[in-house]
Amino acid sequence: QVQLVESGGGLVQAGGSLRLSCAASGRTFGSYTMGWFRRAPGKERGFLASINWSGSTTYANSVKGRFTISRDNAKNTVYLQINSLKPEDTAVYYCASRLPGQMTYDYWGQGTQVTVSS
Repeated sequence: QVQLVESGGGLVQAGGSLRLSCAASGRTFGSYTMGWFRRAPGKERGFLASINWSGSTTYANSVKGRFTISRDNAKNTVYLQINSLKPEDTAVYYCASRLPGQMTYDYWGQGTQVTVSS
């Protein structure tokens, strides 16, 4: 069982930055692939970025260059740095975890709201 708790969301002006955090429980955090997703109003949840146990990262094309995923295994935490925020980044942001070799994410956090004002 893995519990994930996101934080760091809020209201920010366009052009600003945020760093989202996702704290995970469990002794084997370092072995999990961690991902960030978001659900914008009226849209389905979509993949943003992932980072595996070795630090290898993958990004959705739409966020490359503005979003950076990182992890601190000593703190059982994964981060998502978002720069040059746009109103269309307004969404609930979720982190999730999956074991190596699995295709699906099986543990999810409750989400953190990011609202970008123009």
